[in-house]
Amino acid sequence: MIKNVHGNTVDHLGEAVVAGRYAVGASLPPEPMLCEELGVSRTVVREAVKSLIAKGLITTGPKVGTRVLSEEHWNWFDPDVIIWQSKAGLTPEFLRDLQDLRRVVEPAAMRLAAERATPEDIAGIELSYAGMKRAVEEGGDYVTHDLRFHQGLLSASRNRMLVQMSKALGALLRTSFEISTRRKDGPLNSLPLHREVLDAVIAHDADRAESAIQRLIDGARNDIEEVLASRRRLPRLNQPAPMLKMV
Repeated sequence: MIKNVHGNTVDHLGEAVVAGRYAVGASLPPEPMLCEELGVSRTVVREAVKSLIAKGLITTGPKVGTRVLSEEHWNWFDPDVIIWQSKAGLTPEFLRDLQDLRRVVEPAAMRLAAERATPEDIAGIELSYAGMKRAVEEGGDYVTHDLRFHQGLLSASRNRMLVQMSKALGALLRTSFEISTRRKDGPLNSLPLHREVLDAVIAHDADRAESAIQRLIDGARNDIEEVLASRRRLPRLNQPAPMLKMV
């Protein structure tokens, strides 16, 4: 998607903050300097600053100016923040925090999905699973279908807050999925585990669904630890998801 001037300005400043080009507690350059550097108007700079304030990256106030906040204040459920972090470099701490979050949220959500999923919910998740299977067998975009599979399950919980979280979790989950697909036969090996989760939801078996998703998450955690140990290059989420090759 091509971004407008505002979007590009937010990206430029957001990437600079997340990458540490502006130190925590330091002020951003004054408006005239940013306008000249970026070739945009003061209005664009001001709107971009408002966006970064909303994302928790910076704060502003009388006499103190616009200052950079530490990462504890950043909105880690904001897809832009995740993408900027991936461009700056995903850290082991970030990836382990992500796995901890999945272990807390998804098992409980699967129990609810098993209890509440409608035929329409299941049909949508089946379509996502079919897309994953096709990508493994014929090549294609596995990650996007995998993401839709998990978001469909979260939506099937019929909990409004989890449904909202499924949208926010998108970029976080994609991080995990892209790393898993980089392992040889990672998607092929995880496909039966996805099927097991879906079958448990179809059977309305909450205990089985919770157990199955836990095994899937544990497998993803092992994949991530293996990639971290190998020091292989981690994915950048501002780029398209990788295509699987035909087996």
